[in-house]
Amino acid sequence: MTPLAELTTPALLLDVGVLERNCEAMAERAARHGVALRPHLKTAKSAEVARRATRGQGGGLTVSTVAEAAYFARRGFTDLTYAVGIDANKIEALHGIQRASGARITLLADRIDAVQAANSRARVLGATFRVLLEIDTGGGRGGVGPNDDELLSLAHEVQRSESLSLAGVLTHAGHSYHVQGGTAIRAVAEAERAGAVQAAGRLRAAGMPVDVVSVGSTPTAVCAQTLEGVTEMRPGVYTFFDLDQAARGICGVEDIALSVLATVIGHNPRSRRVLIDAGALALSKDQSAAEFRSGLGFGLVCHAGGTVPLPGLCVAELHQEHGLIACDGDGDGDDDGVQAMFRALPVGSRVRVLPHHACMTAAPYDRYHVVEGAGSGVQAVWDKACGWQAGA
Repeated sequence: MTPLAELTTPALLLDVGVLERNCEAMAERAARHGVALRPHLKTAKSAEVARRATRGQGGGLTVSTVAEAAYFARRGFTDLTYAVGIDANKIEALHGIQRASGARITLLADRIDAVQAANSRARVLGATFRVLLEIDTGGGRGGVGPNDDELLSLAHEVQRSESLSLAGVLTHAGHSYHVQGGTAIRAVAEAERAGAVQAAGRLRAAGMPVDVVSVGSTPTAVCAQTLEGVTEMRPGVYTFFDLDQAARGICGVEDIALSVLATVIGHNPRSRRVLIDAGALALSKDQSAAEFRSGLGFGLVCHAGGTVPLPGLCVAELHQEHGLIACDGDGDGDDDGVQAMFRALPVGSRVRVLPHHACMTAAPYDRYHVVEGAGSGVQAVWDKACGWQAGA
């Protein structure tokens, strides 16, 4: 076991006990609703996390980059939904992954011209893919509306193609990240469910096959009252949770499995700041939780031995490789508070920072340092996917 004091910082820490508790709770929730769980691994990008999220059964996963698809296929996960609207330029790489691993990669489309381009490229390669139609149930990012005429036209285009086959519909309630409280999130969850089921019903009424009715987002997965008519859900950040989820009551701070270990590298009495060696690239500049809770800065600060936030401290500023910790009231002449912060965080000591958005924070790192519980050293190192290309 490697002591945290021996790690080069910044380092990404993952508490496996909290991870496993989060994974078990979501698996039980999916079972209670009678739907399959197809976790979105864009958050973790890790086979070890995927094994825990699928209870070691090698179940279906959701990915959002070609690099993730290649990484998971090489590690035995062969049922992959690539949940980003398809770009024909990626067909060759995805076909190569299928051919090398035996994986089945399901594509996503919401435009007729995208379907035509993907089919044209796949036909040249002798490739085949299943396709899910993306449905917009209020998020406004991508997809066609459940009532749009384009839905049936899009489905017919897939059916006419030589290399693509219609698998069903998929939606993502991304707007659930901008509402707070169980009542509001449940309303979004119901709109997500109802819109996907409605779209599936229209396709079936037109004589087209719909095997998959897929919904996703951690807030709606946690708060949905019913998933009637749905076949699978695709939450992702629930594996780690973060301050964004905690700020809206989706989880508690004690459910956050991910943190960044950093070293205190200086005290600046003029700016009344503690400097750490984790900056914008190590923590990300995402402040999503600030929409619902103040005082979080760019992350909450904990002693290295655990993940209980130190009262009144946060990462207040970020530069590329520097983070600046401040305390409440430091702008009001509270010299005693600043000096107490300097004493609590001496130069050379280690801190953990809890992130706003686990997905953004984890993405640049190439490994997890796995710990368990307060005061634990590193028990294991887990690899992860990085970047966008298949060879990454």
